Amino acid sequence: MEESSVKNTRTRVSTLLALAAAGALTLSACGSDDNTATPSSSSSSSSSASSGSTSTGATSSSSGTTGSGDTTTFEGAGFTCAEGDLRSSGSTAQGRVMEQWIADFNALCGANVNAYGGGGSGKGVQDFVGNQTDWAGSDSALNADQQTQAEARCEGNPAWNLPMVVGPIAMAYNLDGVDSLVMTPAVLAGIFDGTITNWNAPEIAEINSGASLPDLAIQAVHRAEDSGTTANFTRYLKAAAGDAWGFEPGNAWQAPGGVAAQGSDGVSQQVEGTPGSIGYVEWGFAEDAGLGIAQIDNGGGAVELTAETAGNALAAAEVVGEGNDLALKLDYATQEADAYPAVLVTYEIVCSAGNGDNVDLLKSFLGYMATDGQASMEELGAAPLPAELQTRVVESIQAVS
Repeated sequence: MEESSVKNTRTRVSTLLALAAAGALTLSACGSDDNTATPSSSSSSSSSASSGSTSTGATSSSSGTTGSGDTTTFEGAGFTCAEGDLRSSGSTAQGRVMEQWIADFNALCGANVNAYGGGGSGKGVQDFVGNQTDWAGSDSALNADQQTQAEARCEGNPAWNLPMVVGPIAMAYNLDGVDSLVMTPAVLAGIFDGTITNWNAPEIAEINSGASLPDLAIQAVHRAEDSGTTANFTRYLKAAAGDAWGFEPGNAWQAPGGVAAQGSDGVSQQVEGTPGSIGYVEWGFAEDAGLGIAQIDNGGGAVELTAETAGNALAAAEVVGEGNDLALKLDYATQEADAYPAVLVTYEIVCSAGNGDNVDLLKSFLGYMATDGQASMEELGAAPLPAELQTRVVESIQAVS
């Protein structure tokens, strides 16, 4: 799990919260953040009991939701405290958020939600399907094979992907004297597959006219363990760079060369400590480490990473999930001006049914995450759920059994 403390409240998140409340982020419901995967049809088999969850963009009035775009409250949504023990592991992108949520929920309810195990999205899914945990954190929705394994673990019931944390992936770099840097999908592909090896290479110089690029070797940093951040970044490269990226997207890093680092904090620390390095990492980690963050030009002009530009990309999300399975499909190849294309969503993966004696506490804690927990995102360097999506998440949690 991420263990560094939050250094500063980020005004970018405040902006994103305002955008969400204003309805600018029209993530009307759900889908998969996998640009190529076909959603599993099994996800709807036990979801029909949840009112309003079967149609795209539905915002039916679930008990306690405001319907006005305001953040839903824990009590207002009908959630109550419960007793028991819960175990979890997975995405390090949400590690610091989960740490705070667990502490706050345990204090509120006198509960015993155990410390979040971290370890990366791959480990989280593996632990979940192996029945070692009660839910998993993942930066990627379950693929078809994982959904089959999860259904077996869930006593024949589908697992649902519930989005909780939204955040962009920064192209973080350590390059003395270079305050502004532009990357294209093709150049990023060349850097991370080892074919572009020096910072003054003509491919980089061409898109950074006027920049004083040093004659310095590039050290590309990638995740060592299976990671949903890697999956999202490689999906971005495949979608936006096309044939320039010769590897299939996935949780495991496949390209040769580069340096591997463990977890989001490990990547940011490796880049921070190595002049000439560049890595893909969640935005908050890049800012906490004081790293440069490259702009991305997908073909519509260079786009700086801000709350607004990340929100513009999220607004293009396509619905592919069914019923209460709230996975999101993102358009990594967008060429819209002012849309930062490299974004991810962290999901909590849960059994839709068959949760046994822990179901009351599981629903209680998930409900806290989706309601009162969203109010703390500004302080934790993460983005809150847009109002419509928040309503859908609450409805799905209420349908868990």
